[in-house]
Amino acid sequence: MIMRDPAPTGRAPTATRDDLQLGRRLFHVGNGVAIATAYALLFNHEQVVQVFGTIACLVYIVDHIRIAYPETIARHVPWVNRGFVRAEEQVREAAMTPYAIAVLLTILAVPKLAALVAIYTLAIADPLAAVVGIRFGRRRIARHRSLEGSLAFFGASVAIAVLALRWATDAASLTIAGAAVAIGVAAAGCEMLPVRIDDNLTIPIFVGFVTWAITALFGVPLP
Repeated sequence: MIMRDPAPTGRAPTATRDDLQLGRRLFHVGNGVAIATAYALLFNHEQVVQVFGTIACLVYIVDHIRIAYPETIARHVPWVNRGFVRAEEQVREAAMTPYAIAVLLTILAVPKLAALVAIYTLAIADPLAAVVGIRFGRRRIARHRSLEGSLAFFGASVAIAVLALRWATDAASLTIAGAAVAIGVAAAGCEMLPVRIDDNLTIPIFVGFVTWAITALFGVPLP
């Protein structure tokens, strides 16, 4: 029986989680920021579910086409493998699939403001933590996790929560600050957990529900 290589020699993806892959990180940021901003300014809940539900379906289908026809990707668009795909994703779903599914589930499950905090956290804090950890991380606290990267995640999460809560609510500044710090601590704790589940799936869902709970605890109304 003749076995087919997954991709032409030298063109298969070789990057790992420890590689910077700035193109992939920026793509991650751009997608999440665009989705959250569109939800905040352009779409109501029903509209964003319809629009992003369609996008999530397309992402799922395209990713499975990529898995089924790796030689076509390697031959015609080799830059996809070089800049956006990791070695372990040759034969399984890329991170963009759980990313899209988790964002859709977050939008469906929690109030709009909580979903916005969660999606912006996934879009900005997660890749920022990865870049800081890869470039400047010196103190390892878990597999693929450094103290420096986790602090960057925490700081970005707090800033996102402060800006979102101040934009959408009239709560007192001290209340917003306390809620934001609590959200940041919980989000950073989730990001550090050494679980075998893609953090693109766990982070937005967890942060969405945590934001919902913490704002209720601090008496911050979610519009």
